[in-house]
Amino acid sequence: MNRLAASVLMAVALIATGARADEFVRADCRNVVAPSASLHYDSPEHALWYRRFWTGSCEHLPLLCLPGSPNWNEIVGKLLARGGPDERQALLPKACRLGQLIGLEWSRDKKVKHITTGDLRTFNSLLDASGDALRGVDQVDAKARAMTTPR
Repeated sequence: MNRLAASVLMAVALIATGARADEFVRADCRNVVAPSASLHYDSPEHALWYRRFWTGSCEHLPLLCLPGSPNWNEIVGKLLARGGPDERQALLPKACRLGQLIGLEWSRDKKVKHITTGDLRTFNSLLDASGDALRGVDQVDAKARAMTTPR
């Protein structure tokens, strides 16, 4: 391989690695959901609130943002722990995709979003109350899809 080709391959590898290094979605969800940088956001704030949804970080957000828990990265971890190793293969992709669905909608401007912080509390309660993590994810998924489906 000549030097130019090697340099181009190195640059591509560095760019790809850098893009993934900025990813805030938990590592085990990254093969299931679209990369955050590739998603369509209504505004720069939409992207920042989406990051808040996954991580709990209020970096660069207004003072009204409450950092910490719950955040979707933690919720996925709790669901996987409750579901156990036998359910992990089915539960992980569903929980990750559900996070992307809910997070993208919740993080939109309040004038246009269909999922509110109150809805997040309801979803969290449903997930906690469900005796079966997989069934809880399916229930919340059905509710979130109904809320976000255009009428």
